[in-house]
Amino acid sequence: MTLSMYQASVPVYLQFLNATSAVLAKGAAFAETRKIDPTVLLQTRLYPDMHPLVRQVQIFTDQAVRGASRLAGVEPPSFPDTETTFEELKARLDKVTAYVQSLTAAQLDGSEDREIVLKTPRGDLKFSGQQFLLNFSLPNFFFHATAIYAILRHVGVELGKVDFMGGAPR
Repeated sequence: MTLSMYQASVPVYLQFLNATSAVLAKGAAFAETRKIDPTVLLQTRLYPDMHPLVRQVQIFTDQAVRGASRLAGVEPPSFPDTETTFEELKARLDKVTAYVQSLTAAQLDGSEDREIVLKTPRGDLKFSGQQFLLNFSLPNFFFHATAIYAILRHVGVELGKVDFMGGAPR
């Protein structure tokens, strides 16, 4: 049995979008319980040259939207990076989840050989759809998911692997 591009992307994006939403909810509850200004958590970073939590969430969601869109051959919607609260980040995650859910297998399947070109300041990066998903989009998506988890775990939010993964495997 072959694994389709849809199966290799959309369910993975959705699993971690949902898991990250729950992780952020735990972060918001932690701030409230501990009487910590939520802005402090949202601006926390693991190291001075890394992005703060709020930016990690924005980039994480952009990876899902842009990754799935490029594979589907459609223009990704724009989600301006204006969030400043946990509630706004939750709303962003909800919008991104709804968008990714709207994409169909018919749009993504067969994209493994589609040429995907990313324009960067250092020049164009060219991928086949499969290379793009496996070697660029998902690794970037997981990097930022991990940073979100690590920032909140670092400040004391009680999280474990099950939180990161989104519950027990199905």
